[in-house]
Amino acid sequence: MTASTVDRASPPSESIERLPGPDVVRACALIGVVVMNYHGYLMIRGGDPGTGWAVDLFNPWTGPMATRFAATFVLMAGVGVTLLTRRAVADGSADVIRDMRWRLVRRGLVLYLLGQLLDVIWSGTIILYYGAMFVIAALLFTLATRWVVAVGVAAALAGWGINTWALQRRIDGESVSWLTDPGDDSIRRFAFDLAINGTHPLLPWLVFFCAGIVLGRLLGVEQLDLLTIGVGLVLFAGAWLIETRASTPFQSVVLSTDPFDRGIVYAASALGTALVAFGAISWLVARLGGALGPLRRAGQMTLTIYIAHILVFNLLVDWLDWIEPAGLGTALTFSVAFWVVAIAAAAEWHRRFGRGPAERVYRHLGG
Repeated sequence: MTASTVDRASPPSESIERLPGPDVVRACALIGVVVMNYHGYLMIRGGDPGTGWAVDLFNPWTGPMATRFAATFVLMAGVGVTLLTRRAVADGSADVIRDMRWRLVRRGLVLYLLGQLLDVIWSGTIILYYGAMFVIAALLFTLATRWVVAVGVAAALAGWGINTWALQRRIDGESVSWLTDPGDDSIRRFAFDLAINGTHPLLPWLVFFCAGIVLGRLLGVEQLDLLTIGVGLVLFAGAWLIETRASTPFQSVVLSTDPFDRGIVYAASALGTALVAFGAISWLVARLGGALGPLRRAGQMTLTIYIAHILVFNLLVDWLDWIEPAGLGTALTFSVAFWVVAIAAAAEWHRRFGRGPAERVYRHLGG
């Protein structure tokens, strides 16, 4: 489909570029990502998770907060794609659209290769999945909104269907290791991990990205913050009610909000919380204005800060042994200390140099 098929109800690009809301939401999402990552990786290194309601809440694999910050982060990536491509869509010429497609592909490949490098020291990094989504965005950004929604829903349903099928096969005593565990030496591993088995697989995580593309087209719509909060609450509550209807072990997996069950109910629940977060933070930004300036600057340098949080963890925990693997208290203290420094550093860097160092390299390589 051509650029002319994109819904034209969206406001002009000049009215929505560099709005503070998306930057602050992105920064807040990354704060949560750092907390969950530090907690999880400290436990992987041997830290005692402990017990209690807070430990259960912040459990990075099974807790109610698991992957929800990351889902919000992916939602904002979709918003960013719409902001990046709005001028090209408005122009509508074949040459401009083609150039934008190649720019997205190049940026996606840069992120994918960066993710593969980071994965050596930070297994499960979201960056390589980001890269794949940007490559897919090269095909999505000119589609009409209804088709972007359809792609997202199809991704969620496909992830749910594949994992339900695999579960039933295992119940029947048949092996699906060719799909779920193809082996490190198999070339299938790269494709299956990216789409199905990885920490943030395209099926179903592409639904958050597509939702972000649609949300980006709505920026500037009156009372969008309240609309997203309302839709988000409906999705979250609906998912919770569906999960409570599970009455068998099979249904408890198929209707689960556990992120690693890859279900449609999880996708709806996580998207709901991401939309609520977007609406609530955007509402606060509209009222607090410049008071959130440091967070806005941090939100413009999330690639730099994301890479920094990995390097800082490895430096202080693995190489210098200054921080011993421990439970949630250590993770929260570590995360807060990192973010105090990161926000201050981002504000000062932006004041002196503008764009962050990783963002400069990324744009130089990716266009």
